[in-house]
Amino acid sequence: MKKILITGGTTFVSKYAAEYFVNAGYEVYVLNRNTKPQVRGVKLIEGDRHNLKGILRELSFDVVADITAYNEKDIVDLVTELGAYGQYIMISSSAVYPEYGNQPFLEESEKSVNKFWGTYGTDKIAAEKALLERVKDAYILRPPYLYGPMNNVYREAFVFDCALADRKFYLPKDGDMKLQFFHVKDLCKLMEVIINEKPENHILNVGNVEAVSIKEWVTKCYESLGKTPSFVNVYEDIEQRNYFSFYNYEYYLDVSRQSKIYPETLSLVDGLKDAAEWYLEHSAEVNKKPYFEFIDKNLA
Repeated sequence: MKKILITGGTTFVSKYAAEYFVNAGYEVYVLNRNTKPQVRGVKLIEGDRHNLKGILRELSFDVVADITAYNEKDIVDLVTELGAYGQYIMISSSAVYPEYGNQPFLEESEKSVNKFWGTYGTDKIAAEKALLERVKDAYILRPPYLYGPMNNVYREAFVFDCALADRKFYLPKDGDMKLQFFHVKDLCKLMEVIINEKPENHILNVGNVEAVSIKEWVTKCYESLGKTPSFVNVYEDIEQRNYFSFYNYEYYLDVSRQSKIYPETLSLVDGLKDAAEWYLEHSAEVNKKPYFEFIDKNLA
């Protein structure tokens, strides 16, 4: 039985990963402050990664899955406190690539500030650098938009709410802007491939090979609940994040490295059905934004 340390374990990706690896037969340890319910079957290490006071130094892990590292200090403070471990996998972000870069982004593409993501992206760049300086053979995964069960961000859940209320959907322009997704289950399965096969490439863009237009995405979200959307196109010069789940920013990752070791990803149809089923039971766990209020006041 392999021992894996997961940072976090109580919200979206880290929570899903904790449950996934418990079900996969791993001995799962989670590091968090114990302010939220824990996943059944995990072993809790209660603490703040910035103030661990040596609680990790006598422990050993086959894998460290660092899902909650957002900046350089997050990396430095955890790595300094770790005892023995085998692999280190960090979940980074596609936000490390500047919006003006040549697309599709390759792993070797320029990393710099992205005007849409700001310090989130530059902090991830610094975290990656700090990790590679300290753990030469670490793995770094850069996903696009993650989705699926346990997603507490108001993205697909917003569209589900529109569908459930039989609302018209206010679509930015013609809805042609494309988005790239990756289901959280695929992320965990890819991590397991890395754990078992130790692939040669240590920095990977990850995601579905194909991007999808926002109109197609909304349509599939509605269809996952047995609904068909009626669209209203918004051509006015209005910041679309006031009424839609994503920035007005289209980007595309080259995931060729991932495809060599993990070629089959969950279809968007099946992935959204999975997300919708979870949402119907857990809608209160999503951090909702006042999109409806803005739409009703300014667009309807």
